Amino acid sequence: MAEGTIKVVMQKGFGFIDTGTGNDLFFHSSNLEGISFDQLQTGQRVSYTEGRGPKGPCAENVRPI
Repeated sequence: MAEGTIKVVMQKGFGFIDTGTGNDLFFHSSNLEGISFDQLQTGQRVSYTEGRGPKGPCAENVRPI
């Protein structure tokens, strides 16, 4: 699993992870594990697997570290 930092959390149930590679990765609240969307905070460290969504790369299996 890769690791990154929550860059932004949008009120509509999605956000972006700073992967540390210069590319941000989209995530949806349905891909969270072990944490609710309301508990996420900007700057929080997470682990994830990279997958493909309908609009391109996205984070799946997002878990707090």
